[in-house]
Amino acid sequence: MKYMLIMRSTDAALEASKEIDFEEIFNAMGRYNESMMEAGVMVAGEGLAGPEEGFVVDFDGETPIVTDGPYGETHELFNGYWVIEVATKEEAAQWASRCPLGPGSKLEVRRVHEESDFADLEGNEFLEKERGWRKEQGARG
Repeated sequence: MKYMLIMRSTDAALEASKEIDFEEIFNAMGRYNESMMEAGVMVAGEGLAGPEEGFVVDFDGETPIVTDGPYGETHELFNGYWVIEVATKEEAAQWASRCPLGPGSKLEVRRVHEESDFADLEGNEFLEKERGWRKEQGARG
């Protein structure tokens, strides 16, 4: 099973992290990533640039509205993610618990859908296309 670990931090957590040497944070994350790679569970992971470099697309109106960041209040910023592949939900929780995050930070852990979740759609045009797209993406590396 694949799980996405979504890193979230409050404004207070981001301020507190400024008191810690960035290289120390970088190295702690590097050791965490390395441990997941060595265990063979890490599928993907990336950190994200700050909200000032992003934007939001709001679909509440008749036409989508794009708003450049920083946008609104930042109670919990989405700062990065990992995708891991493990045998059980409990194993995902164990890996998430090892993440070197501090107070004010959280990891939201969500299972990634598998093809078997859509067995009742067998024969659906887009289920078939999805299989092809996954093969294409796999070939890209």
